[in-house]
Amino acid sequence: MTSTPVLSVEGLTKHYGRRAAVDGLTVELPRGVVAGFIGPNGAGKTTTMAMLLGLVRPTSGGGTVLGEPLDRPDRYLGQVGALVEGPALWPALTGVENLRALARLGGNDVRRIPAVLDLVGLADRAGDRFGEYSLGMKQRLGIAAALLGDPALLILDEPANGLDPVGMSEMRDLLGRLAVEDRTVLVSSHILSELEQISDWLLIIDRGRLVYAGEAAGFAARAVVEILLAPAETDQLLELADVVSREGLVAGRDGDQLVVAVNGHDPRLLAASLNRAAKPAASPA
Repeated sequence: MTSTPVLSVEGLTKHYGRRAAVDGLTVELPRGVVAGFIGPNGAGKTTTMAMLLGLVRPTSGGGTVLGEPLDRPDRYLGQVGALVEGPALWPALTGVENLRALARLGGNDVRRIPAVLDLVGLADRAGDRFGEYSLGMKQRLGIAAALLGDPALLILDEPANGLDPVGMSEMRDLLGRLAVEDRTVLVSSHILSELEQISDWLLIIDRGRLVYAGEAAGFAARAVVEILLAPAETDQLLELADVVSREGLVAGRDGDQLVVAVNGHDPRLLAASLNRAAKPAASPA
């Protein structure tokens, strides 16, 4: 890792009407890491990535990407590769034909095509039509397209979404190979376990707000200390607190969530147990 962050944002906020999709996000990301961008569906991951790519204008806040101002994406997008919301490629063209077309449109060197196809594991299927690819192969060709410009920063939005277990395993292996030299990979998912095995760094958000930013090992140490609980409706918070108390646990309040000390329990098993205990309390009389 080098000392200069690949991206740095401060107070980054995006409102859609009264709803804050991203709420005061302040974070730095070092160079040369695979960074897992984690959060539940609707947490603001895709909106954040869209702002980094200049596709969405922030309501407030700002920052830099690759040392250039966030409001001047034209200065840094030539060094950024991205796959957001799936690859939009031509079904009737082969894999290599798609990449040739994209390389010419983007002014990239077509001589890189064999290397990126080999990197994503599609060298032997390059002559097949894109429309005949499996979902995992389509995602990998989309990543190959994002690598054509040999980017310093690679942004991937849920690349394993919808894949079967074999496809997810292949995607994890690929992601682990992408951070070479000084390249940084920012990859999002709503499933922590999907990325924690291959991520050096974690950015975790919930409801548009930063929950954790730092080395993956640091989060693992913290994760066994406490868990966060939230009811389906905010007016049920006291009922949820009663459930936690009846289970012999101590909870503190953090906004509209409860913070529960793990105290030696397996956090996943404890969360599942509390969820089961809370369901009867939430059921109508």
